[in-house]
Amino acid sequence: MPGENLTREEARERARLLTVDAYEVALDLRSAVGAGQDHRTFRSVTTVRFRCTEPGAATFADLLAPAVTAVTLNGRTLDPAAVFDGARIALDGLAAENVLVVDAQCAYSRTGEGLHRFEDPEDGEVYLYTQYEPADARRVFANFEQPDLKAPFSLAVTAPAGWTVLGNGEQAGEPEPAGPGAATWRFTKTLPISTYITAVVAGPYHVVRDHYSRKLPDGTALEIPLAALCRKGLARHFDADDIFTVTKQGLDFFHDNFDYPYPFGKYDQAFVPEYNLGAMENPGLVTFREEFVFRGKVTRTAYEGRANVILHEMAHMWFGDLVTMEWWDDLWLKESFADFMGTFSMVEATRFTNGWITFANRRKAWAYRADQLPSTHPVTADIHDLEEAKLNFDGITYAKGASVLKQLVAYAGREAFLEGARRYFKRHAFGNTRLSHLLEVLEETSGRDMAAWARSWLQTAGVNSLTPLATYDAADRITELAIVQEASPEHPELRPHRVAVGLYRREGADGALVRYAGTEVDVAGPRTVVTGLAGAERPELILVNDEDLTYCKVRFDEGSLDTLRAHLGDIADPLARALCWSALWNLTRDGLMPARDFVGLVERFAGAETEVGVLQMLQAWARSALVHYAAPAWREQGGRELAEGALRELRRAEPGSGHQLAWARFFAQLAADASHLQLLRGLLDGSAQIDGLEVDQELRWAFLAALAGQGAADEAAVAAELARDNTASGERHSVRCLASRPSAAVKEEAWEAVTGSDKLSNALAEATIAGFDQPGQRGLLAPYAERYFAAIEGIWRERSIEYAMAVVRGLFPALQDDRRTLDAADAWLAAHEGAPAALRRLVLEARDDLARALRAQECDGGAVAE
Repeated sequence: MPGENLTREEARERARLLTVDAYEVALDLRSAVGAGQDHRTFRSVTTVRFRCTEPGAATFADLLAPAVTAVTLNGRTLDPAAVFDGARIALDGLAAENVLVVDAQCAYSRTGEGLHRFEDPEDGEVYLYTQYEPADARRVFANFEQPDLKAPFSLAVTAPAGWTVLGNGEQAGEPEPAGPGAATWRFTKTLPISTYITAVVAGPYHVVRDHYSRKLPDGTALEIPLAALCRKGLARHFDADDIFTVTKQGLDFFHDNFDYPYPFGKYDQAFVPEYNLGAMENPGLVTFREEFVFRGKVTRTAYEGRANVILHEMAHMWFGDLVTMEWWDDLWLKESFADFMGTFSMVEATRFTNGWITFANRRKAWAYRADQLPSTHPVTADIHDLEEAKLNFDGITYAKGASVLKQLVAYAGREAFLEGARRYFKRHAFGNTRLSHLLEVLEETSGRDMAAWARSWLQTAGVNSLTPLATYDAADRITELAIVQEASPEHPELRPHRVAVGLYRREGADGALVRYAGTEVDVAGPRTVVTGLAGAERPELILVNDEDLTYCKVRFDEGSLDTLRAHLGDIADPLARALCWSALWNLTRDGLMPARDFVGLVERFAGAETEVGVLQMLQAWARSALVHYAAPAWREQGGRELAEGALRELRRAEPGSGHQLAWARFFAQLAADASHLQLLRGLLDGSAQIDGLEVDQELRWAFLAALAGQGAADEAAVAAELARDNTASGERHSVRCLASRPSAAVKEEAWEAVTGSDKLSNALAEATIAGFDQPGQRGLLAPYAERYFAAIEGIWRERSIEYAMAVVRGLFPALQDDRRTLDAADAWLAAHEGAPAALRRLVLEARDDLARALRAQECDGGAVAE
């Protein structure tokens, strides 16, 4: 029998045969708690009612479970040993109408897949939640695990009587007694939804409630009960009021623009521990990583990021839950739209009105990286199976797709875009769609040829670069300004771009760089003349893609580059400034600007950056440039100079500001000199102070991690800090600190904990990997390069895909940045052509990042010779 994977062809055949009418799922979760209980498994009883177009045909149901107790099909008892292979239940002799009942022992998860069980180290309480996408509902109940076999779900859960238990539907009546200390909760039947968005949350969660009301155009009232949940240990930090504020603003926005009332009844938002993702759009019960409950001071960017995720998931209630893709090929139909609508709604409906700056600076950087990997793919991907689907939750599907939709709004018009969405919802409610269904409504509303647009933007891979070329007359006025479009040889598509072109010069007493002329133009082909700017006075800076309308890599002419080197911080408009920073970072990654030049720009201009989110991105880029793209001979000097610059800006920053906090964290990441480490010790023990800097518990861990990584904090110091913060968060921080210490024995222990044992949960494994991989410890880590390539195939085979992905990505020897590691990666790929495609893709991507780093280091080293 096939293993855990499911192919597109198998799913299509099953969808051709079957129509699913209903699921009834009963879970007994009493085994999650109590002395003497086996906390490994729980009972799951599923009844599936479905029809078959070809009576007598055979198919299979999906279930990943340690054991199946009983299977009946249409009253006929099936032998579990004969029909269940650990992943599938074989079903033959189907009738026109069928009833399948499966009684199984399913496993609690420690990897965030299926039903995750978490025991809080602070108080011993147990918390459960589910996470299924793309195909882990089968770890909790038997089903037909594919998005186009939708059905209504009825849920019953037996659990400890004092718990909060939630499902997608609203609670039906009061919990019923179910033996000593237990109760059974029943939930109303859902509307038809896919298996991957069903959900259960259970445990002694802290719950805050609110309500949303709205009068609909037909005069009726829409009433949506709201709830927000977190662990009891986080309750004192839980700012539910702000979460509800953003939630209500989002509900207002989507109802104003979508003309389709929220269909799923209640709207619960649960912030859960050890979560692998940012969040998941389960209708009526959205789950989020609990790191969005802030235990200490964070910057405004963190609140903006949380608001964006709240709105992203809310957009999914329409794009993804109400209307769902047929198969994972069209994953973008929900993720690209949610990513775009998250920012779109946030900018228009909340206090975070500069969200498009963050989008340009952060989200698109993710897309640009993904689109230049050898694994890049069109936004509409060719997904053969579930393993490929798992890896396509990437920067292409999310951020590039969202960027393309932003371009589409500029191309087709805002109202045409929104009217297309309205028709799409009404036409396909509770159904499944493909790309063609969306293009159909957009052609109707825009009057444009969407097929041609889709061919260029959705069905081809790669990113174009746009470069301005200007000529001037004797009076220093533009005679011709052209935009040159280029593509990579691997992906030669030249696309239509709607772009704004801005001309900038210094004006006023402060010498601010401001736009004094601009126009919009449709770029097509290799060269496009911008007629609207002929005759304009010579600019100091030409910015292609001003206002960030399209998706492209922006290049500069030499005069503009000279201006940026001298006056980047003087650009007055924060979006234009962010776009220039992003373009310079792309030049650095492409090996066209020496890494030390980019780091120097950050040292000179980042201190004046007004947008704290841009500042934090610049800090991350500067550190990445230092670690990966700088010539090895310059790293130590560059790190010392950057650390001194960070400390200087920390002392200059406004006391108590988000900028001050950002500089404090950045300084800790860079601290290596004795004086820097002494300052961190002083900030921890109170013997040193920086005006306005509150060293709260989260910042204490950041400082201690820096000290531990430099060998300046031992196991006793970490244990003392954990005693001070004996919480789930504290445990993760302590694990990372312990693994970061510069000791061969420590590294061996961390390696074995991650690769040789299954005792670590997903969160603690990730913390261990983060501590293990320290840039200043290249020598200590060198022996693990060979061991990595020897271990990864076994890890992929033996561990869950989520855990294996974290290990394969996190332990790749990127810090052994020389030709030998590149050759080792090539040798592994050559010797493992038959390895799972998803595993090969991860290695190929990491190999490509390393090759890019080596090219950038060569560029940086050449800067010295010049």
